[in-house]
Amino acid sequence: MAVTYIILLLFWATSTCIAQKKNTHIPDSLYNKEYTYLDEQIDIFKRNPSKAAVYVHSYLAKAKAEKNWKEMVLGYKNYFLLKSDENYKLVYADSMIYAAKNSKDNVLIGSAYLSKGIVYYAEKEHKAALDNYIIANNFITKTSDPYLFYKLKYNMALIKYYLGSYDEAIVLLKKCIDHFKDNDDRAYLNSLHSLGLVNNRLGNYGLCSEINNTGVTQGKRRNNTEVEPYFIHSEGVNQYGKKNYAMAIRTIQKGLIGIRKNKDFSNESVGYYYIGKSYWELRKTDQAIHYFRKVDKSFDDKGYIRPDLREMYEVLIDYYVAKKNPEEELYYVNKLLKVDSISNSTYKYLTGKMHKEYDTKKLFAEKKKLENSFNRKKSTELIFISVIGLLILSSSYLVYRNTRIKKNYKKKFAELMFKNENTKDNVVQNKIPSDTLNINPDTVAGILKQLEKFEQDKKFLEQDWTLVKLAAAFDSNTKYLSKIIYFYRDKKFVEYINDLKIDYLVELLKTNRIVRKFSNAALAEEAGFSSTQRFTNAFLQRIEISPTFFIKELEKQQL
Repeated sequence: MAVTYIILLLFWATSTCIAQKKNTHIPDSLYNKEYTYLDEQIDIFKRNPSKAAVYVHSYLAKAKAEKNWKEMVLGYKNYFLLKSDENYKLVYADSMIYAAKNSKDNVLIGSAYLSKGIVYYAEKEHKAALDNYIIANNFITKTSDPYLFYKLKYNMALIKYYLGSYDEAIVLLKKCIDHFKDNDDRAYLNSLHSLGLVNNRLGNYGLCSEINNTGVTQGKRRNNTEVEPYFIHSEGVNQYGKKNYAMAIRTIQKGLIGIRKNKDFSNESVGYYYIGKSYWELRKTDQAIHYFRKVDKSFDDKGYIRPDLREMYEVLIDYYVAKKNPEEELYYVNKLLKVDSISNSTYKYLTGKMHKEYDTKKLFAEKKKLENSFNRKKSTELIFISVIGLLILSSSYLVYRNTRIKKNYKKKFAELMFKNENTKDNVVQNKIPSDTLNINPDTVAGILKQLEKFEQDKKFLEQDWTLVKLAAAFDSNTKYLSKIIYFYRDKKFVEYINDLKIDYLVELLKTNRIVRKFSNAALAEEAGFSSTQRFTNAFLQRIEISPTFFIKELEKQQL
């Protein structure tokens, strides 16, 4: 109740604070204007935020005075046009969500959560963006609004792109292109641009160039050139992939003119990176390092980095090693460690797929070695003897460890195969403990019934189940669902979902020899895991042996 009251106070205070901050006077002549008139004026001046501001403020003021929740949502959305209000976009998005929920309109609620996700995405907060997209999807799928449906697909495709799921991103983007082609020029051009980027990452440079050329042509034909700098920028990066380095430099620099005007620091940084790489390939080291330092400065100023840019730090470390400049080498080793710490958090699905010449342990060792070199010289013989001794000890330990693991695996496999096939996880059957759970017994019974159906229908095989998503599917809340799963299944939510998937796979592997020929990636997909690593971790945790060993032992039994 207290939280709701605080949110309500913040909501009603938002437009007043904005008006005071902007010191914007709303003329009397605008108070009685219709929403359509105000909306038309906002559209006319959308490229001139200072002139649009008075109509944006008037629109929201009118909606609040009339307590019109639907128009309030649109009113807060209009504030996104005011470029000077960049730091307040999350505040507007939260106000949109509050107003949308009060409207009880699934279209507005879905749109509000989608808008909040887009704000997070623009700030490169990909995990927060994805969380809001998933919530938006829960409401949008209940509507028949095609624009929202494909807008969500487009933004999910961008997340897939950043997570390295390029094939999935292409499928989504092609659907968006087909839909937006005759319905929304800007959305169509954005989808084309993103499709080009994905093909570039897959090494389809010829197709990427075709898409970029189509984008520029279509933009001019549709009298919409806002995306043109991005197609040019994309083509410059693509020319680097084609090894046309001089062309890459010229093309990216041309695209950066419009990108700088948009204050798009992320694409500006990517442009500098590929200009630097192009100069490096042309053996113009000084120019390359000049642009690499611009990328590093963007990382310092904005905190922006993405996994493919980390290679720059590896190049700089190697360069200063060759130059015998330990101060600069140490500086960039520290920077690379910082980059990896961010990447491992923000891009945890993608960083495991990225080739890394410098793993984190090696970097820490190198950092310590460099720092110690400034204090004293170490004896070469002592280092050599220590390394040889360490290698001998490590090798002995690995042989012992592997032997012991195999022995334990065989024991676990035998236990699993002799286990009664009808044995399932124990489900607590005592009376519903309303005092223990502090939940209405009817609510508990209803959720348990839905859980049983969820398990029987094998809905757990779908990807990306979260507590929030399942609670929404059960028309419940996360608190109740989490407590009931923990009490009746004796597990936390993630373990509950993972164990259902693994138990399903184990039975499938026992009975289906064709499935045993699947790769770990294919098995992960079969059970609905979002990555191979998550599947293997879950299998080990549940069965206590690796999937590969389990399949080999099953095959031996069939001989």
